[in-house]
Amino acid sequence: MSDGVGWPVAPELRRPRILRQRWLDLAFLHWAVDPADVARFFPPGTRPDVFEGRTYVGLVPFRMVDTGLPHGPSVPYLGTFLETNIRLYSIDDAGRRGVIFLSLDANRLAVVSIARAVFALPYRWARMSHTAIGSTHTYNSTLRWYGVGATSTIVVETGPRVPADPLTDFLTARWGLHAHRAGRTWYLPNFHPAWELHSATITKLHIPGLFPSVGLPEPAGPPDHVLHSPGVPAEFGLPVKPTFRRSAAR
Repeated sequence: MSDGVGWPVAPELRRPRILRQRWLDLAFLHWAVDPADVARFFPPGTRPDVFEGRTYVGLVPFRMVDTGLPHGPSVPYLGTFLETNIRLYSIDDAGRRGVIFLSLDANRLAVVSIARAVFALPYRWARMSHTAIGSTHTYNSTLRWYGVGATSTIVVETGPRVPADPLTDFLTARWGLHAHRAGRTWYLPNFHPAWELHSATITKLHIPGLFPSVGLPEPAGPPDHVLHSPGVPAEFGLPVKPTFRRSAAR
């Protein structure tokens, strides 16, 4: 589906909704990789999604704002925080496209604990900051996690809004995530409006130890694809009933 100007539109999210939040000031940094080099990270029933024979590793810093239940006020303090995630792009045996998170670093320890316990997502505690001065966005992060040393400084200069193209759609039109819990692979669907995406230029990228902290090699060079977005509101639905077990063949 399309929004009429070329952007894909999310499929309808079935009720009940379980969570709402806003994702703001996002930088999308992507490196193209051989699917075979990251296949070990994918849970049973999923595999790397590919675009023209390549898949991608994404590094996405942003602001999470106004997290809460579907109705009523957002959660005070804990509902707003900074996050930087490293993610891969997945497709499952039912044809559902999504993301797989290798890490989600956040600056609220309680959020990290809850997300790890409830959703089995690899959240990690970090000291983080974000500043925006005109069109320049700066994201800083230092892990405060068990025995892991990694820091990141990402500075991007944003430009004009960009038109739709197939690779941008592949990287950003994702309305769900795959996660492995209790021996099964789950799909958690979400809904948000079409992205407003802008060109972006990296003026500083310093991420020593960040990729190795999740089992990836250090990037060999700058990202192959960079974008920025002012953000979207998002909602999550109930996890889709799992169909894959730990012993399932890939």
